[in-house]
Amino acid sequence: MDEYGNTGEGRVARRDEAVRAAVEQGLLGPDSPIVGLLDVTGIRESAAELRAAFAEVTAPGTPVLHAFAVKATPLVPVLRLLREEGIGAEVASPGELALARAAGLSPAETVLDSPAKTPAELREALALGIAVNADNPQELDRIDGLVRSAVSRSPLGIRVNPQVGGGSIGATSTATATSKFGVALRDEGAREWVVCAYLDRPWLSRLHAHTGSQGIPLSLMAQGVAETYALAEEINRRIGRPQIDTVDIGGGLPVNFASDVTAPTYAEYARALREAVPGLFDGRYGLVTEFGRSLLAKHGTIVARVEYAKSAGGRAVAVTHAGVQVATRTVYVPGSWPLRITAYDGKGRPKSGPEVVQDVAGPACFAGDLLAEGRALPLLDQGDYAAALDTGAYYFAHHYAYNSLARPGIYGFVPDRPGGVRFATVRDPQTLASIVAESGGAHAGALTTLHAPGSR
Repeated sequence: MDEYGNTGEGRVARRDEAVRAAVEQGLLGPDSPIVGLLDVTGIRESAAELRAAFAEVTAPGTPVLHAFAVKATPLVPVLRLLREEGIGAEVASPGELALARAAGLSPAETVLDSPAKTPAELREALALGIAVNADNPQELDRIDGLVRSAVSRSPLGIRVNPQVGGGSIGATSTATATSKFGVALRDEGAREWVVCAYLDRPWLSRLHAHTGSQGIPLSLMAQGVAETYALAEEINRRIGRPQIDTVDIGGGLPVNFASDVTAPTYAEYARALREAVPGLFDGRYGLVTEFGRSLLAKHGTIVARVEYAKSAGGRAVAVTHAGVQVATRTVYVPGSWPLRITAYDGKGRPKSGPEVVQDVAGPACFAGDLLAEGRALPLLDQGDYAAALDTGAYYFAHHYAYNSLARPGIYGFVPDRPGGVRFATVRDPQTLASIVAESGGAHAGALTTLHAPGSR
């Protein structure tokens, strides 16, 4: 929580200063018309709020691992910063595991979740001692073979789907009747299969569920956790001892994209869980969480220069350098993923003046490439800047290479005395040479050498 509580005023002040400083220091300008900015102070505050929220509701001495969902912001410096703040990593691919290891995350701080783990991925995780949640019976069979062939220190568990329902965004609801994730507990025979899997495998010590993400109400998240806890209790009763010693409750805390207010908070969610599932916090179970978006979203901003200001059909249109390549979800599904836009003038200062209904368009060559449509803002002119807010997760680190548009540079920032801003490079801007290399530049003539028999 910043000095203004959950209102976000401190974050807004830091953001405004960072945009101004980015222009003054040349990070933003005609030759670098788009950047991503990360508020390091805000990230540290969110990590501290998460740790404090669960410390408040858990019994003293309870082991708790907060594992950041790497998919939300897969950037090595971000993972290193979070590690420094006591946050581990939840990975879902070999690439994400490589990022976590590059950031210095230890196996004990890492959890592997994925619905499609290969034998090689499982073998590596078990060799390193990384916690693994098996997604389905076939995967558990694979793990059986690996456990028989080599000793592993990995904490192992099963992911279950409590099938409690979905939220307002179907694509981010993971506990629906037909979700691809985990063992569907309400399917015929599935619950008994899970119980027997633990009865037959004394080395299974964890149980995992993840109810969903953006669009999921807290009550549904708590219901999913309650169902998972009840299953852990049933399994331990059937076995006659506390074989399951850790419950992984996933993440998915939604983010308020409508204003700068942080809502809901980690403290609110932790208290709601304690009220709904008090036994989970009495010290008998260790806890793992897997928050992603809620840790980073509000601490990231994409800032893009207005290259041209025009009008069409009587509506003003600001053509910027931020569009589908950095805000893919917003462009393709604007109803579910709207973004707030803030206007800055050519010197990076917040722009004032009468609000004008206008479109904020991106650079890609299709008509729907819009960051915002029909939005009331101070009129954006050529050389101004449009900032897409709350984009620290699932935006500038998830580049979509439409039109071979380059990945923007990303810079972390902190206030610097007196009244300045200090930046650090998180990711360099992509070069044209890199685009060519990724597009097969080294194999330019490869296809011309292939000829079907008799074609020449």
